[in-house]
Amino acid sequence: METQTTTKLHTIDATGKRLGNLATEVAKLLMGKDQADFARHLVADVKVEVKNVSKLDIPEKKKIEIYQTYSGYPGGRRVETLDHLAKRRGYAEIVRRTIGGMLPDNKLKKILLKNLVISE
Repeated sequence: METQTTTKLHTIDATGKRLGNLATEVAKLLMGKDQADFARHLVADVKVEVKNVSKLDIPEKKKIEIYQTYSGYPGGRRVETLDHLAKRRGYAEIVRRTIGGMLPDNKLKKILLKNLVISE
């Protein structure tokens, strides 16, 4: 008896797309909501590859949007704009954080994000 894994590979071209629309599309695919056998407590057997994220359509008004992290210590809140984060870590980090914010905050979040491949 053989067991076969059927990993679905989705490739998305981000050229000219808005950041939020791209992130919702990728988050739905990662969770497996497009499949008939969707279950919240199971990780879908899906890999999502996003290409050309440096060619996203980001308006000037969005480039001043704030991304923040908190270390847990008093005074440990770090704030930077989307434009500064893109220069420092690249557009792939912005897309990864945006998609991560649209995934449910549970034990599966890290596993789902490992199934995401982003290329600039």
